[in-house]
Amino acid sequence: MSSADRAIHYGVVPTETAKRMPGLELSTAIMDGTMPAPPIQQILDFRLVKVERGYTAFAGIPKFEYYNPIGSVHGGYTAALLDSCMACAVHSTLETGYGYTTLEIKINYVRPITSETGEIRAEGKVIHLGKRIATSEGRLCDSEGKLYAHGTTTCLILGP
Repeated sequence: MSSADRAIHYGVVPTETAKRMPGLELSTAIMDGTMPAPPIQQILDFRLVKVERGYTAFAGIPKFEYYNPIGSVHGGYTAALLDSCMACAVHSTLETGYGYTTLEIKINYVRPITSETGEIRAEGKVIHLGKRIATSEGRLCDSEGKLYAHGTTTCLILGP
């Protein structure tokens, strides 16, 4: 059964389970559907589509329901996808017993997203991985590679 044919289960991975898995293994299990996808992905209808050590990609299709009062997709949707791809890129590098939290995020909005934009992809890549601080960058593009937003994040690494 392909991932497209499988119903996605949403929920929260129990903390004790997450602590017993390296970040890359946990992220892969979420992408493969053996662990639940976070509820935010259900609400905003996006999904984790690729994960490697230091890299993740999420894809979604912006909807009219996400519009702001000025006739384009709200920046919060863009921020959610970029925050997800950048922070999860950091998570994919962490060993068993470690977690993270976002300390700051910076987003540059390049052009408006509408419901006619089609599928967009947010790709995050680690720039620096230290013992307690990591940084990553992200890009949000359409299916033709047109850039809509980009950003950076700083994450605090939590662990034993």
